[in-house]
Amino acid sequence: MTRNANGYTKVMKGMLGEFPVDAGMFKDAFQQQASITDKMSQVVLAAAEKSTEISATWTKSTLGELGNVTKAQNHPSDYTMAMSDFALAQAELSAKSMEAFADVATTVQVKTLELMLAADKDPGNGASKATRKSGTGAGRPTPPSHASSKAAKKAPKELPDSAEKVAVSQ
Repeated sequence: MTRNANGYTKVMKGMLGEFPVDAGMFKDAFQQQASITDKMSQVVLAAAEKSTEISATWTKSTLGELGNVTKAQNHPSDYTMAMSDFALAQAELSAKSMEAFADVATTVQVKTLELMLAADKDPGNGASKATRKSGTGAGRPTPPSHASSKAAKKAPKELPDSAEKVAVSQ
């Protein structure tokens, strides 16, 4: 089994060795992708931090306002007034918090767009140039000729001499 695996490995190395590619371009592409990923991670982490701050502020304010609602009141109508005040404060707080979240989302969109525009316009362009550049060398495979194609088409129809002898003897 290892003999077959070694043979397969040898065949694959031979095929890939003839494949015209400049490996340096892949290294450059990897480094460029790693750089973009690093910058995008910074954008995402900053947005997560800011969103957490907004949520914490919103929660703290809500709990503070909720304390006024839970206090014992002298008259039943005071409970209604406390709930109305709480609802009004929550509406204002919600509007401010949603606006802050929208600002974070807009900032992330703008920074993401800037990063994408700063990246290479056509990421596959460099790899295809490398392939074309290295494909002009001696290791470039030759296309099949018309003569070999015609022979390949005829081959299945014609029997070799040994096959004819076997067919006749049966």
